[in-house]
Amino acid sequence: MKKVFKLQDLDCANCAKKMEDAINKLDGVESATVSFISQKLTITADDARFDDIMKQVAKECKKVEPDCTIIM
Repeated sequence: MKKVFKLQDLDCANCAKKMEDAINKLDGVESATVSFISQKLTITADDARFDDIMKQVAKECKKVEPDCTIIM
């Protein structure tokens, strides 16, 4: 399943890259891109576990950028 999510309060391009790298390492994630310019996360992940994967994604994002929120 591929979905696009809006990001709120993503403050720097370096943080976006760190988030992208962390998300791509998660089990079940096929691909993920985080765009600082458009403030969006595009993710392709296992359909059956998508909700659980997104919970992990949110945790990884908070580790890098505590103020950033994924609008789901």
